[in-house]
Amino acid sequence: MKITLKKSLIGSKKDQVATAASLGLKKVGDVTEQPDNAQTQGKIKKISHLIEVSE
Repeated sequence: MKITLKKSLIGSKKDQVATAASLGLKKVGDVTEQPDNAQTQGKIKKISHLIEVSE
């Protein structure tokens, strides 16, 4: 699945910033390809308001 960071991490909680970093997202517009598994789904759920997911 393709994950894009759509909103800035400024003002986000530390755990949300760490979650974004673990997905490989640092700046707005960064895109990463991740496997569709339970671990990735949990990370997506935690920062769903900051990202956009496409299959």
